[in-house]
Amino acid sequence: MFAFREAIRPSADLRNHYNEVSRQCRENKEAVIITVNGRGDTVTLAYEEYMRMKARIELLEILAESEEDVKFGRVAPLQNTVDELRSLLSDGSR
Repeated sequence: MFAFREAIRPSADLRNHYNEVSRQCRENKEAVIITVNGRGDTVTLAYEEYMRMKARIELLEILAESEEDVKFGRVAPLQNTVDELRSLLSDGSR
């Protein structure tokens, strides 16, 4: 299961202590929620964590589309798919 750690800091910390906030994101692998007037406004996280999160979301979208395809019968037997791929590969090599 994916658990994401979070910390809350006021917007002044982002302005006045950017390096500390950045280090907190990278080293602790946590999202920092920036507040304005006590309310959540922005989330800051390390680039690597952002890329991992983005990849997970993209994978979940693909899986959801696949489940929908199965639900509505938009599937083909595996052998048909393999035969079609072989045909495409053999046509491309000529």
